[in-house]
Amino acid sequence: MPTYQEYQKQIAELGKLAEQARQQEIVEARKKIQALLNEYGLTPADLEEVKKPVKKQGSVEARYRDSETGKTWSGRGRAPRWLDGKNREDYLIK
Repeated sequence: MPTYQEYQKQIAELGKLAEQARQQEIVEARKKIQALLNEYGLTPADLEEVKKPVKKQGSVEARYRDSETGKTWSGRGRAPRWLDGKNREDYLIK
């Protein structure tokens, strides 16, 4: 039965072999990538993900105003309490 030191030596040797295989695969992958870039006329910049600019939502103008408090409401979403039970037309901003 092998000893601990023998296993450690085998592990070190396998680590070296694994790193050599990795380096060889990297070289081959780079060659394949370069061939595809050349075939399609691409540059490394073409591979970067293009993000669409985020469109900021603008604020909506107020359509209703409470003359007592000066509070406003755009008419979107839930109606404010100051408008509950009242005629909206009376508070419409003209």
